[in-house]
Amino acid sequence: MKSLLSLIVATALFAGAASAQTIDRIKETAQLKLGYRVDAAPLSFQAEDGNPGGYTPLVCAELAQGILNTIKIPNLDVEFVAVDAKDQFEKVAAGEIDLLCGAATITLSRRAVVDFSIPVFADGTSILLPLNAPDNFAELAGKKLGVRRDTTTEAALNNTLTASGLFAEVVRFADHEAAMAALEGGELDAYFADQSILAALWLSSEQRGNLKLSNAILTVEQHGLAMARGDTEFRLMVDGILSAMYARGVMQKIFETTLPGIQPGEFLRAMFTMAPIPQ
Repeated sequence: MKSLLSLIVATALFAGAASAQTIDRIKETAQLKLGYRVDAAPLSFQAEDGNPGGYTPLVCAELAQGILNTIKIPNLDVEFVAVDAKDQFEKVAAGEIDLLCGAATITLSRRAVVDFSIPVFADGTSILLPLNAPDNFAELAGKKLGVRRDTTTEAALNNTLTASGLFAEVVRFADHEAAMAALEGGELDAYFADQSILAALWLSSEQRGNLKLSNAILTVEQHGLAMARGDTEFRLMVDGILSAMYARGVMQKIFETTLPGIQPGEFLRAMFTMAPIPQ
């Protein structure tokens, strides 16, 4: 995989050719390519039938209808393209997908490579623990703490440990399934990930009676839809449609559909009522 620096350079060199004027390309081809994460339930995942599932793909499906209504073409072929955490932003920057509908935290380093829509979700790093484990982060000193490697969560965990002056053994995993197996098997003392992801992992675990989801939130992260950098007109159109979806209560209804029984956190509740005015 290209380094972040080389990807930034490549993006800058080819922005005018490969990624500009997304609206014109959509009009010409009548195609909209949406990337989605296959491994970030409940926000974005691949269902058993092979189709995309989760909160953000549903947001993008509604958004696609808004794009069709806005650009006023007879038909729009919407294609969902599976991506993973390693190549998702590279595919956006290369023009292989028009929008990334996954679970992408908005960061400055990522904005050097891609642009983001207004936030579509608010989440934060939390902890899944054995039922009898302490909830206090300080009491995890000296313990084995799991995290998915090469994620914003890994950076947040390391930063929190450093800032707190605590030492712990951080065990890095390639996927959530391996980490859950280690936690359920007693090989980990805690697992760190986005709270929404941990909630889905806990609900689907056969050992959920022996596990608990901490109320602690170590970070506040806003998720957005990633798109080609520098395409102002497309970003404005996407933001306008999303703002109208917020105003009509569509975003909240999608949340309730994809995460039944789960109450949105305070930051997400604020987003449902404080999104940009569409007019």
